[in-house]
Amino acid sequence: MNLPLSPDRLWSSLMAMAAIGATPEGGCNRPALSALDGEARALLAEWGRAASLAVTVDRLGNMMLRREGRDPSRRPVLVGSHLDTQPTGGKFDGPYGVLAGLEILRALQDSGAETEAPIILVNWTSEEGCRFSPSMIGAAGAMGVLPEAEVLDRRAIDDGERYGDALVRTGWGGPADPAALQDAAAYFEAHIEQGPVLEAEGYDLGIVTAGFATERAMVRVLGKDSHAGTTPMEMRQDALLAAAEMMGAAERILLSRAPEGRCTVNRVIVEPGADGVVPGGARFAMDYRHPSTGTLQALWAEADDAFGAIAARRKVAVSRETYWAFPRVEFDADLAGRLRAAAARHGARHRDMLSGAGHDAYHAASRMPAVMLFIPCHGGISHHPTESISREWAEIGLRVLADAVIETANAPG
Repeated sequence: MNLPLSPDRLWSSLMAMAAIGATPEGGCNRPALSALDGEARALLAEWGRAASLAVTVDRLGNMMLRREGRDPSRRPVLVGSHLDTQPTGGKFDGPYGVLAGLEILRALQDSGAETEAPIILVNWTSEEGCRFSPSMIGAAGAMGVLPEAEVLDRRAIDDGERYGDALVRTGWGGPADPAALQDAAAYFEAHIEQGPVLEAEGYDLGIVTAGFATERAMVRVLGKDSHAGTTPMEMRQDALLAAAEMMGAAERILLSRAPEGRCTVNRVIVEPGADGVVPGGARFAMDYRHPSTGTLQALWAEADDAFGAIAARRKVAVSRETYWAFPRVEFDADLAGRLRAAAARHGARHRDMLSGAGHDAYHAASRMPAVMLFIPCHGGISHHPTESISREWAEIGLRVLADAVIETANAPG
């Protein structure tokens, strides 16, 4: 199918979306279910209706823009990503996948072409997890990974607002059943790589065959508050220094045992956090990521032993609570093959690769055949205002994605 895809329209849409929540540094700050997220959603809905797409919203705020096929009884093909950003986010992490999907549907509408199965563009709620934790929570609720009621009761990290109340406040809680998205034939997600490999190796595209196993936990260290000036060092139960030693141990364990993995501490909370007081409490959120689920589990087991030894020596208590975890995710081989074939037709330099970042596609893959397509980003920079891509990368990703999505929508049911 020779679609009149418009790379210029895609780029213009990306820039218009980036203006919502634009920061002086050149990035975007558009947290999930904020007023700015609501503006972005409204713009997407406006564009969808202008393209004669049926726009609906489910009870978790996930947006669906549907174009019917010749046979509306067939299970739809999904394509999508997310519009929410990190507080110091860029223009392309998430919106590229949403707006590439929109451009496919716009081009189909412009040409009057039909597909056998319906195609639904999905904008998932709260992929980033910087406001409502864990990440990918809207997709998790829709795919049954988390109960709907549990998602609605989650509290925002920044101001404690309840997820369900945020949907009401912003007007983006709809009547549709989130679980209906489980009954789909396939899911495609295009995304920037968020890493340096494709650009460094001279590739235009990455065909994502699997995703890292990941486990994120809150580690709590309990010592005893005491006076900073009068408590001798050997008599202290300093929770913060114990936590700092545990963080270093976690990194050393990874580097010595599985350097191909990842170890990140992304939040530290100190209690009471007052001048003149030896901290009696400390919490830190950290995650391990690894291509092997078994190795991931072994990393955490070794870290738990190290944390316990540090706690005993420093006379503090330690506990750990996992709040975000999933095993290695395998993407669908047939869908990956369609992406490879499309890349070859368009002369795109491509390679297979794994994803170390979590994506909504991980949860979709638990219910249907799913696959991801990566385009490069300059310097591998993401979750930062200087995140950038080239128009050429955006275009080749669009063309390859369109071929694979439409081929899947026209495949025999």
